[in-house]
Amino acid sequence: MTTTLEPDGAVAVEAPRGAPEANLLSAGYQGATLGIVMVVTLLAFEAMAVSTVMPAVTGDLDGLALYAWGFSATLITSLLSIVVAGGWVDRAGPSRPLMIGLVTFVVGLAVAGAAPSMWLFVVGRAIQGLGSGVAMVALYVVIARVYPEALRSRVFSALSAAWVLPSLIGPAVGGAVAEHAGWRWVFLGLIPLVVPSALLLVPALRDIKAVDATSATLSRARYTAAIAVAAGVTILLYALGHLTWTSVPVGLAGLIALGLGLPRLLPPGTLRIRRGLPSVIFARGMLSAAFFGMDVFIPLALTSLHHFTATEAGVCLTVGGLGWSAASQYQGRSKRSREFFVLLGAALVTAGIVLATVALQVSGWAAAPAWVVGGAGMGFAIGSLSVLTLDQSPEEDQGVNSSALQIADTLGSSVLVGLAGALVAGFGGDRLGTALTVAGALFAGIAVLGIVSALRLTAGAPSRLEAGK
Repeated sequence: MTTTLEPDGAVAVEAPRGAPEANLLSAGYQGATLGIVMVVTLLAFEAMAVSTVMPAVTGDLDGLALYAWGFSATLITSLLSIVVAGGWVDRAGPSRPLMIGLVTFVVGLAVAGAAPSMWLFVVGRAIQGLGSGVAMVALYVVIARVYPEALRSRVFSALSAAWVLPSLIGPAVGGAVAEHAGWRWVFLGLIPLVVPSALLLVPALRDIKAVDATSATLSRARYTAAIAVAAGVTILLYALGHLTWTSVPVGLAGLIALGLGLPRLLPPGTLRIRRGLPSVIFARGMLSAAFFGMDVFIPLALTSLHHFTATEAGVCLTVGGLGWSAASQYQGRSKRSREFFVLLGAALVTAGIVLATVALQVSGWAAAPAWVVGGAGMGFAIGSLSVLTLDQSPEEDQGVNSSALQIADTLGSSVLVGLAGALVAGFGGDRLGTALTVAGALFAGIAVLGIVSALRLTAGAPSRLEAGK
């Protein structure tokens, strides 16, 4: 058995001839794989369960006025920490930032779980966002440094699968814990589970060598841009949630702040869909925005237009999640190019949105197979975009570019979810069908931008897919 150094710095183990092909649970990868999957599962469970227990939190702490901030605080601080983590991970390596991120997340869980007031609960949620943002950027770089290129798509498939179980049982388990043990244990109960997950990662983290990343700096301009983006998102979401004539200049101020800060946090040319990495980042933002914007509308339309119960509406979304997981697993094992799967995924997300929009006007249950199409599109595209980001990143820029990918993901989905809420409020409950049609058309148009960017994922000459050959 011999070891070789991959071009990206990962240490690959070559098995003797006739030995089984290396996989995610092979010696040398098993601990890292289990640790990564467990960490992502815990982060996902917390994200899925919190929406279920928030009514109990606000009732117990008399904090209805701060209800929305229980979600917004996490979003805003995670955006800030994602930006800071990018340069930090590139300069120091992923090991220390990952552990500090997990410790910070645990502190946030403790503060939220023990909070005697709604203000302190919001502070705890903000601390969780700081920790989870750093941890996710560091995990992406761990994947780049530990696994050879041939295994990376499988790792991202495993991460997609790690979201499926929390999506299926997170809300139900969170509700059951809140009902029988109290909402505080939804947060406090996760703390002892983070420790074994972190310990599984320690051997892999020890083997990661620091790289010469003298160009990776946490500049004042980047900090300022991060603050501008966080402030812009906050202002814009506030304006979308309070639709009046006076909110128009507020919303414009938010857009201006985003316009000033965002270009400094993304690869040059991202907003112009420049070929190569900029289009990879842009595609991730557009597909996340379109899919999650529609994902918010579906349960509302099912319960309001078709009188589904919450459980029945959840079944439709679960089916879409299963489509995502199945497609992600397939693309992770396929030999086809990542560019092919991104283009296929973008087309399916667009088709799924159109089909779901039409189906919801006719029959609630018809939305389930329609949303399988959309979920499968995300499964094909998201993991492939993550692999392409790492493949097109020099080792010293892996943290910054992983940060940009997650900024596009978080920003796109959060703004479109806010816009979906604004459409509902603007049309009113008696015109929900019209709001659904308008939203579906908007989300489909954004998904089409994902198709456009999927044709520009490689730098240089047009791809074979783009040229139609």
